[in-house]
Amino acid sequence: MRIADLLRHKGSEVASVPPGVSVAGLLEDLARHNVGAMVVCDETGTLVGIVSERDVVRRLNETGAELLHQPVSEIMTTAVVTCEPTEAVDSIASIMTERRIRHMPVVSAGKLVGIVSIGDVVRSRIEQLETDREQLESYIAQG
Repeated sequence: MRIADLLRHKGSEVASVPPGVSVAGLLEDLARHNVGAMVVCDETGTLVGIVSERDVVRRLNETGAELLHQPVSEIMTTAVVTCEPTEAVDSIASIMTERRIRHMPVVSAGKLVGIVSIGDVVRSRIEQLETDREQLESYIAQG
């Protein structure tokens, strides 16, 4: 299965914020979209970072409540690991596990076309294992 297949099932909508939005604004958007991370895009729509609830919590612990007034650009990860729609889900699962990445933007021809979470990847893998099991049971039953 490819990332494109996963996006077809999941959808390709990506919630994003500009780098200048406050951390408080980010938290509102995370809650409204019911997501754990958001990509950060500049005014041209170019991916410039990613920021997660974990980033907020860790920085909040370091700096206190004044963090809520700082721009997202102060806490976002700028070295964003991305994938392409043509990549295999199993390959991306390995990268996400090894690098401890929970959300990976999907980019095609330099444009953001989706985002996958570790939950999406695990769900896809479980569905594939279920299909394989059903096929094996059918094969054995016909045996």
